[in-house]
Amino acid sequence: MHIACQQGLRFQDTLGTMAEPSSSNPSSARHGRHWLWRGMAAAVTALLAACGSTPPSTPSGAGASSPAAVREYRQDAARHIYARNQHRIYQGKLPPMLYAIGVLEVELDRNGGVRRLHWLRAPTHAPEVVAEIERTVRAAAPFPNPSGMRGKLSYTDTWLWDKSGRFQLDTLSEGQRGE
Repeated sequence: MHIACQQGLRFQDTLGTMAEPSSSNPSSARHGRHWLWRGMAAAVTALLAACGSTPPSTPSGAGASSPAAVREYRQDAARHIYARNQHRIYQGKLPPMLYAIGVLEVELDRNGGVRRLHWLRAPTHAPEVVAEIERTVRAAAPFPNPSGMRGKLSYTDTWLWDKSGRFQLDTLSEGQRGE
C-alpha cells in the first residue's frame, strides 16, 4: 500500500500539469473529457485518503488480538521461558550449524496454562529435542496472563537448539556466528 501511496502522490503531482489534448473543436473536446478528469481526480483522492487511514479495528472478544499484541506477548512468553531456564540458554551468538530447529505453536488458556502444543516444523531427526521442548514449555506454565485476554491465546516461536542441549528462542535470539 505504501508504494501505491507514493505512486498516487506522483500521479497527483503530474495530474495538475497534464494538458488536455487539443482537437478541432476545443469546446467539445473539453466538455467530452471533463468526466474523465473528474473521475481521475476522484480516484487519486480516494487513493490518497486510503494511504492515511488506519485499518478498521476488530471487535474485542475471544481470540481477537492485534498482530502487535501477539508479537509483544511472544516476547513476554520467551522472557518467561528464559527466566525459568537460565542455565539452559545459549549465551552469545549461536554457531553456524545448529543441531535442531523447531517451530512450535503454543495455545494457552486464560490462566496461562498450556492447552495445546502444535508443531509447525518439528525436528524429526531429533525426537529427544521435540520431547524436551514440549517438557520445557509445559514446565514453564503458568505463562503470564496478558491483560484483557478472553478465551485462548496462541503464539508461535522458533526454537534454535545447539548440540550442547542449550537453546535460544528466535524472538530473543542473539543471532548466529558466521563460518
